[in-house]
This record gives sequence, C-alpha cells and structure tokens, in this order.
Amino acid sequence: MPPSHRPPEAQLDLLVASRGRSDRLTHTEHLPARQGRHAPWPESIRPEIRAAALDLGIRRPWTHQVEAMNLAKAGQTVVIATGTASGKSLGYLAPVLSELLTGTEAPNGRGSTALYLAPTKALAADQRRRATELAPERVRAALYDGDTPPQEREWVRQYASYVLTNPDMLHRGILPAHPRWSSFLKTLRYVVVDECHSYRGVFGSHVAQVLRRLRRVCRRYGADPAFLLASATTADPAATAECLTGLTAHAVTEDASPRGQMVFALWEPPLTEHVGEQGAPVRRTATAEAAYLLTDLVTAGTRTVAFVRSRRAAELVALQAQDNLEPQLANRVAAYRGGYLPEERRALERDLYSGRLLGLASTSALELGIDVSGLDAVLLAGYPGTRASLWQQAGRAGREAQGALAVLIARDDPLDTYLVHHPEALFARPVEATVLDPDNPHVLAPHLCAAAAELPLTEADVELFGPTAAALLPVLERRGLLRRRADGAWYWTRRERAADAVDLRGTGGAPVQIVEESTGRLLGTVDAAAAHTTVHTGAVHLHQGRSYLVRELDLEHSVALVSAANPSYTTAARDITSISVMSTEQTVAWGEGTLNFGSVEVVNQVVGYLRKRIATGEVLGETKLDLPPRTLRTRGVWWTVTEDQLLDAVIPFDQLPGAAHAAEHASIGLLPLFATCDRWDIGGVSVPLHPDTQLPTVFVYDGHPGGAGFAEHGFRHAARWLTATRDAIRACECDRGCPSCVQSPKCGNGNDPLDKAGAVRLLSALLAGAPADDAEGAERAGGGAEAGAEAGADAKAGAGAEVGGSVEAGESPGAGGAAEPGGTEAGNGSAG
Repeated sequence: MPPSHRPPEAQLDLLVASRGRSDRLTHTEHLPARQGRHAPWPESIRPEIRAAALDLGIRRPWTHQVEAMNLAKAGQTVVIATGTASGKSLGYLAPVLSELLTGTEAPNGRGSTALYLAPTKALAADQRRRATELAPERVRAALYDGDTPPQEREWVRQYASYVLTNPDMLHRGILPAHPRWSSFLKTLRYVVVDECHSYRGVFGSHVAQVLRRLRRVCRRYGADPAFLLASATTADPAATAECLTGLTAHAVTEDASPRGQMVFALWEPPLTEHVGEQGAPVRRTATAEAAYLLTDLVTAGTRTVAFVRSRRAAELVALQAQDNLEPQLANRVAAYRGGYLPEERRALERDLYSGRLLGLASTSALELGIDVSGLDAVLLAGYPGTRASLWQQAGRAGREAQGALAVLIARDDPLDTYLVHHPEALFARPVEATVLDPDNPHVLAPHLCAAAAELPLTEADVELFGPTAAALLPVLERRGLLRRRADGAWYWTRRERAADAVDLRGTGGAPVQIVEESTGRLLGTVDAAAAHTTVHTGAVHLHQGRSYLVRELDLEHSVALVSAANPSYTTAARDITSISVMSTEQTVAWGEGTLNFGSVEVVNQVVGYLRKRIATGEVLGETKLDLPPRTLRTRGVWWTVTEDQLLDAVIPFDQLPGAAHAAEHASIGLLPLFATCDRWDIGGVSVPLHPDTQLPTVFVYDGHPGGAGFAEHGFRHAARWLTATRDAIRACECDRGCPSCVQSPKCGNGNDPLDKAGAVRLLSALLAGAPADDAEGAERAGGGAEAGAEAGADAKAGAGAEVGGSVEAGESPGAGGAAEPGGTEAGNGSAG
C-alpha cells in the first residue's frame, strides 16, 4: 500500500524504530473504530440541498445531524456537541440554507437571512466554501471581516443572505451601524455560532454579551432568530450554549458518525547533555522533537499537522523540518499561524486542503474546524491546555474514516510530565466544562455602554443582560458614562464610539505592526499585550522561516521596526511583578493557614531581556529595557501559612522564598487539570511576607482583566489541585528541581530561587489543615453587586481606557516577590 495509507500502528512503529526512540514512548492508547448510523432526510430540507449533498458523496445524513435539523426547523436553540469530523456543519447548514432558499421565493425581495459567527477568519472562509458547495447561486453567501475590501462591504449589507463573520466584526462593525443593516436584521432567521467551546474565559464572556446585544437589536426590527451552535465535545454543552446566548438550549450529543481506528501515543523527549537554569537537567524541547518526528512522517509520505503552542514555535518546527528534508519534500512543508497577511493565510489553507502541502506546523488556528480531510497524523508539541482541545486537535487526522495517529509530545514542564506518566488523566476522565462569566462587571459595564449607544437602554432590557446589570446602570450613570432621561431610558453620553473601548479578546489595545525597516514592508502584527515581551527593542523575531532583529519598538504609534538578521541566539524577556489585594471575598481556614479568593491588582514591567544560545539555552548576556509598567485588575486565589507551620515543616526563613516560588510554579502548571485554561492564561506571585496579609503568601491569578473564572475554579478545587501539585513535585526524579516539576518557561525571575524539597514540605504543611470537604462545597465566590459594579464601571468605557483601570494616585501596588506573569499565548506580560 502507499506509504501515506499505512495503518497508524505502522506509522508509530516507524517513529519508534527510527533514531533509537523506543524509550520515549510512555503509553499507547488504542481507540477502536466506530460504525455510523444513518437517518432519512427531514422533509424540511430542500431537494436542492439534498442533491448538492449527494454530489458531495453524502447519500444520507447521520442521525445526530437529523436531530439537529429538526430542532433548528422548530426554531429551537440547539448546540451540536459531537466529535471532530462528525459533520456538525451539515447539521446546521442544511436547515439554514433551506430556509434561505425558501426566502428567495418570497415576493418581498431579499427574503430570509442568516448570520454565521466563527472565532477565526480562516474558519469563516472555510465555511463559506462549504455553503457554496451545498447551496445554489441564489443563496448569496459572503464574508464580512477585516479583510473584506471597503467596496464589497456595502454589497454585503444590501444583498447578501448568508453573512459569515466573527464576533469582533459583529461587535465593532455591524451592531453600532445597525440602521444600515436593517434590511438584513429584520429578516434574520438563524444565527450560527461555530466552535462555541472556544468562547471561554474573558473572551467567551465578552461574546456572550455581544450576542445579547444582537438579540436586542434584532428585537428592535421585529426579528427573533434561532441560535444554532456547534461545539467540540465538552461537559454540559447545553449549559455553555445557554450561558453564551441567554436562551434555553437543546444539546445534541450522541455522535452517530463513523470513526476510524486511532492510535494515541504519549511521548517524552530524551534528556540532553546540557544543563539549564540553576544546573537543572534539560530535556530536548517538544518543538525540536516535533520537528524530527514531522521530518520522518513527511519522508514516509504521511500527511501531518504538528500543533505547537506559539507563533515562534510554528516557524521553528517548519524551518527545522525543511532543513532536514530533501529539497523536493522541503517545499511541501510550511508554517501556519496568526499574524500572517490575509493572502498568505488563504494560500496556505488552499495548499493544505488540496494536498500540495504534506506537512504543516501550526498554532491552534487550525484546531477550529477548518476542513483538512485526508490527514494521517497529528503531532501535539505540548499539552494544549484542556482535554477538549486535545481531542479537537487529535481529531484533525482521520477525517475520512481512515485510521489515524496522534502523538502528544511532552514539554519539559510539570503538567506535561505528569500527563505522559498518568495516561488515566487523559483517557479516563471526561472533558472539561467551558468556563465563562458574562456577569463579570469588568465585561458587562462597557457592553452596557455599547448597547446604550446602539439603542437607549430601557428597564425591559435589564433582564436580557443578566442580574448584574441592574446594579451597574446607576454606577455608570454616576460616572457620567450613561444618562437617564425623563423617558426612563439610559443614553450614551460621549462622542466616542462606545464599542471601540471594548477589547473582546483582551489583547489590551491596537495590534503592533511589524515593519521591515529598509523596505517599509508589513510583515505581520502582534497583539499589543504581547509587544513588550516579543517585539521589544533587541528581540529576535521569526517570520516564515526568516530571522529579524527588532531595531525599535514604538509604542506610541504601535510599530516595531525590524531588519533581517541571522543571530546565533534567541531572546527571552525578563520582568518584575508586584501584587496587592483589592478585596477578599471568601476565606476558608486551613488549620492555621487560610485559602482566599477575591480581587487583586497586578503590576508587571518588562525590565530587560536575556540572549540565549539557540542550541543549548546557555545565557549569553542580559540587556536592560525601559518599558512602562502594565496594570491588571483581576481575580485571584491565594493561600497563607503561619510561622508555626513553617517551623513544623522545617523551613527556615531564608529557604522560604525558594520553597514558595517552587510551589507557585508547580501549582500554576497543574491548575489546567482542574480548569479550562493553560499556564499562559494564569499567573502567580509568591511573597515571603506580603504587606496585605502579613504572612507568607502564594497567589495565582487570572491573566485577563476582571478575571476569567480560572482562579475561582482553583479555589473550589483547591485540595485536589494542591495535592496533585505536591505529588507531581515529589514524584519527579530530579534532585533540585527542573522544568518537569518546579521550573517555569515564563518565570520573570530566571527560576531563581527555587527549593524543590522545601515546596513539598510547604504544601504538605498547608494541606494538613485542609477541611475534609475541601473547597468543593464552597459557594460561588463573589462580592456584593454594588462593589462589583464599581469595579466594572471603572473600565471607563468609551474613553479608551483598558478594562480594569490603572493604579490610582496614592495607591501602593504591593510588595514584589517571585513571579510568573499571566496571559494568553499572545502574552499578558509573560516572560520568555
């Protein structure tokens, strides 16, 4: 048989046998094939759609698709939460396109309309292609996003019946201009929310409020659209859909699609001869190992995607694989990531779909539903943060029911090491629930302002926006952002566009443009929040396999000037972090210690960067930087211990900083087992004597303004979380601490000081006092509505201030300690 059609066991055997890798395979999970179950087409689906589906090879739909079609036809809010490649798209496209076709026959002109929302532009473009394959030409499907030329936008507003966009454009482009969209909105029958599991944390909370604003504007034009949501397998998808839309939802969860056999391997890279920070042993990086495995799979003709955790890693894996391959194969390997120009992304998507590309190194941008049917293998360079994402990425292979290989390559960090040696944590546990909080006042306040700018807010609207809205409105009125007039409605008071002050993705401002200094050519962009750590002056920047040095970061004009270079080193930002307690909302006694949850303020400043040799990670030198501090008001969980507990744990005060710092790092690394996050979503600070608690204190906080629900999850599951943290440190075979247990890749203090043994004793002393019922029975943390409203209103929506405000005059940001900053992959001040 052709190399690309080898069974997955044979593909894995090839990887294990090559280069003497038998000791790297820690576990193999065999997932059996599954037979599909069909059902007849519903009568409501138009014959034109059935005929087009038949032309695409679809004779009959799966039973879960038919269930979704019938619920959609009945006008119900429905969420399809079945596995990757289970045909969720047909489940919502068939009823939507049938309705649009029927609408075109109406005598009143435009007929019915539908809106499709995707978290990424690439997914929306892919879905437009699918819609045009199923629908005759008289259903006018059109993209409306940041890449749509201005001359096309007016046509879309006036004539398109199926508009495919993203939450950002709905928020900034459609809702504020709703009078211009009135003909589209008044006939809106369906709103499709694709990959809704990706709307988690602060981003998900923002999207939930955007959807409420959409419902309100539709009501103004007499429309009441049904919401159709598609999701990867998650815990309680109906609750997620209801939280996003504010509507009662019906979940379709029984997957009737066929599935080929999957072989899922857990893989631990070997130790190298090098030593890292503080003399710790160093494993080969997951990205380097992924590059080697991608090379071997491409050589064997295996169509493969390697998922990596950052833009830089995508470039490095593709570049290393290209260097290892013969020229004719090297040309069939590429990188795919955010920050590319639109035409570059579209070209890569076409090449992947057509099969011209044999190997691709990608960030999570390709995780979300883009049709890459025909893939044989998926490499995951590091645990993606949640089990839901793990299965979503692994499911990119085998999409035509052929067997598939998935390999999770462990990074050198506590969570990945734990997982490859505890496979039951991946294969014997259900996927997580999606965590979002639309009532977060930091999120809700600016959306109330945006809604008032769209249409005056009335008492009847308050229920739509949730229970916190009633307390927020008078606060916003006192702040001069809203004004209540004699008719009882609240009006927006400013000249600025209220929507412009709301950053859905929490990136903290306009993206920074990366410009080649010598030519003026735009290479791409980076989120504002990541600029301090990734494109600071002196940083090494990679773009499509080429290296550049950042000559200047101009924050005022959001531009980073770069020049081509080939340095023998990489760069890693160094930063300092301080934290203060704004309010304590829950405290639980753990013996003499305490476990706490509340609001905190984090001040982070990048103060320099390290130059590290590419091959070994050896530090070559440090350069100072003068960048402004960034302030984050968010939610945190923290625990304290007393002097007596330290004495009982035999931790002298001079060893306490290292013990607390190590416990902080490991607890951040293990929290993703209990919340839908990864370590880049959260941050931490450990302080031997914190001025607000007057005790040794370890903080873990959400790396997003206003919080994202992750720290609260840690508070609720604290005993299990911190027990797993202690056990993971204790089980590591290193002597003094290494990246597999207590060292962190984003530590702003260079992983110094760290005391592995002291961390175990410190956590044991704390856990000895944990109540028998843990924090599992704790009520939802949260202060009074008025206090939360004051915090949310401080977003100063419409004035361009970041949600969460800044340090006010006379306030102290607190005492600094060892820190691991929080933020997404894009970065919220996360250090190297």
